[in-house]
Amino acid sequence: MTPRNPHGFTLIELLVVIAIIGILMSLLFPAVNGAIDAAKKAQAKNDVTQIATAVIAYETEYGKLPAGTTEAGGDVGSTLLSALAGITTNDNPRKIVFLEVNQSKKGKSGVDSLTAPTKFYDPWSNAYQIVADTNYDNSITAKGTSLRKKAAVYNLPTGTSSNRRAVTSWD
Repeated sequence: MTPRNPHGFTLIELLVVIAIIGILMSLLFPAVNGAIDAAKKAQAKNDVTQIATAVIAYETEYGKLPAGTTEAGGDVGSTLLSALAGITTNDNPRKIVFLEVNQSKKGKSGVDSLTAPTKFYDPWSNAYQIVADTNYDNSITAKGTSLRKKAAVYNLPTGTSSNRRAVTSWD
């Protein structure tokens, strides 16, 4: 009878170690995805707050709300972005940068083009929406909520986890 080699692993031992590593990794992935989702939601919350603050700063500087804002609401689109980012002099003659925008990348919020932005997207690639008090009655309605604000910004997430991804500037 030959003695067993005490320095090697048997096939069973190797398979057990691989199974344990697989179980540990399957427990880790949901935690990592949750952390990534929380980071995206924090970025989106920061974006909606920055956009609303930029609109109010613009209104303070020029005495009117920027073009591209309506009482009915709509996308944070090219006219509004160009005015807030100081790209054009039509609505922002002093070219004051009220809002700094970045290029949108996978998993990151931003605009589709830095030179001629058409929409501002959240980290899940949904366009941000804005409602503004254009008739100055100190009342707007955003996402079915009556608010006493000058501007409200929010996203309209899609998909199965859309409730977890919903972000508003007034919360």
